[in-house]
Amino acid sequence: MRGLLFALCLLLGAQLHAEERLFFQPLNADQRIAQDTWREIWRASARHGVKTLIVQWTAYGDSDFGGADGWLAQALRAAHEQGLQLVLGLYMDPAYYQRQQELDNPGLAAYWQHQLGRSLAQQRVLRDAWKLPAAGWYLPLELDDQQFQAPERREALARQLRDMRSRLDAPLHLSAFSAGKLAPSAYAEWLADLHDLGIQVWWQDGEGTAALPARVRRAYAAALPCSLGVVREAFRQVSKPGQPFRAVPAEPAKASGCHPDAVFSLRYRPWGKALLQ
Repeated sequence: MRGLLFALCLLLGAQLHAEERLFFQPLNADQRIAQDTWREIWRASARHGVKTLIVQWTAYGDSDFGGADGWLAQALRAAHEQGLQLVLGLYMDPAYYQRQQELDNPGLAAYWQHQLGRSLAQQRVLRDAWKLPAAGWYLPLELDDQQFQAPERREALARQLRDMRSRLDAPLHLSAFSAGKLAPSAYAEWLADLHDLGIQVWWQDGEGTAALPARVRRAYAAALPCSLGVVREAFRQVSKPGQPFRAVPAEPAKASGCHPDAVFSLRYRPWGKALLQ
């Protein structure tokens, strides 16, 4: 009986700590990883409870990571063979954050229209050339309440995202983080409005970057409706402002009760340590 109870405790513990959704942010440096190693990484991910892999992007500036026959496409096929569902990231502009700061309202709307067009083109490439089975599409352009503090910017964005969502054959996912510029209730209402467009919105908990004080992060988290997902950051940023981003692995915060849950990212989990070396 004692052995049975111990086994049940282990099972419950594994379920509580399972990471059903895990982000993977591909870098060009990852091409050094052998495909046999990728297969072991995906097997280990499945053993740790991962069911869905959210790939941050499949095109970053001029890089498509080898295209349909490249290392990333092969690695993602191996992930699917291990039973992982794929939410495939689309196109990311390396100058995205800089460009947002430089543009006025009409310029920002035009810029977003162009970036969404690039992502729709990448979605067609993934569907027709890469031929990967997509359980969803992830838009890498993260939202924040610094650049979208003005209501007219949020309204223009909503119209563009509604149009993009109507053109896709699987659910659209995107993520957002808090810059402390909107009140928690207003911020939560904005993200909920985007969710109502048929978009799965993921809120980054900010534990890894610690850009906002802990009590402020808790206030934003508490305001979120249960329909919004929470991304638990499994890293601790060690770079200073103005320096290239650097981080070390850290245990993510405990999952909240009612929200869909994801962890960022594979690179910082113990079984993904080959990506850090």
